[in-house]
Amino acid sequence: MTTGLAGQAPSLPVPAERMRREIAEQPARWDDALTSGGAQLRAVRARIWERPPRAVLFVARGTSDHAALYASYLVQTGLQVPAASASPSVVTLYGAAPDLRDVLVVAVSQSGGSPDLVAFVEMARARGAATLALTNDPTSTLAGASDETIDILAGQETAVAATKSYTGELLALAALFADDDTAALLPSLPELGEQVLAKSTDRVQELAARYRYANRIMTAARGYSSASAREAALKLVETSYVSAHGMSSADLLHGPVALLDQSVPLLCFASAGPDAPEIGDLAALAAERGVDVDVIGDGTVTGRTLPAVLPRNVAPELRPVLEILPAQLLAAEVAVARGYDPDAPRGLSKVTRTY
Repeated sequence: MTTGLAGQAPSLPVPAERMRREIAEQPARWDDALTSGGAQLRAVRARIWERPPRAVLFVARGTSDHAALYASYLVQTGLQVPAASASPSVVTLYGAAPDLRDVLVVAVSQSGGSPDLVAFVEMARARGAATLALTNDPTSTLAGASDETIDILAGQETAVAATKSYTGELLALAALFADDDTAALLPSLPELGEQVLAKSTDRVQELAARYRYANRIMTAARGYSSASAREAALKLVETSYVSAHGMSSADLLHGPVALLDQSVPLLCFASAGPDAPEIGDLAALAAERGVDVDVIGDGTVTGRTLPAVLPRNVAPELRPVLEILPAQLLAAEVAVARGYDPDAPRGLSKVTRTY
């Protein structure tokens, strides 16, 4: 064995050390974002709400696209204007340049380094859109291409799998697009996040011990939480190499529900609110088939292993910021249980450049 100084064996990397650390620090980063970045968020919000655009178009990839999906619900229920996700390839592959006058284009990107997002924003500005970038790197190319940039202030993220940058995006998007009553609740999130992490850690490890044997996993939610289902699936895919599929529970019932059986566990996101009855029905249907069902939520809908890890009475618009925390922990723990290090997933790098 090769030894280090004084005959000591060299220290080996601890699997998931960075990912676990960055998951744990998220509530503190939210507090920083709301204090250090609060004035800018309030100023940008005031301009958007004073004169709403005729539509909001989001452009993002991967994890950031899930944050954009969440924001599209906020825009449509809060501002009550149309919202959609743009396809960057419309510009980069097909050379289109649609009329975007009176449209707000919001680019969401952890690194701000993907050329296709930059190209879309440049086209949007040229075609009359107001452009806004949300990124963890305010010196990035994307930031330079946009009319205005909001630094999500997540701090340096060293784990390849995005965790704190994702919730930083959610927080900033809620500050911009949630209605006044919901936005007023944002300062409560750091303390609630600490509570969720404290309740989740041990029970998530129990769940991970079962999930380590799964080759396929389905995740499902409805409404605002649809983003959580998709992001949870992505984290499981990229850290544990399990085939995970996340979708709206409504879409799942339109056909893919046939995939569920005793070998395919189902992870749902549900708390008190208009989405709970449908998730409850889905969980009951799956359980009747012998499917292993678990629920991340406040206990309104129950599953097999996880207790109520979210507090009661959290606004549905803000639940995605909290409910993804146990799912991030689960991805890290499933990876370790399967013998992988989620800090070094194969084939992935921190900045992905697509064209």
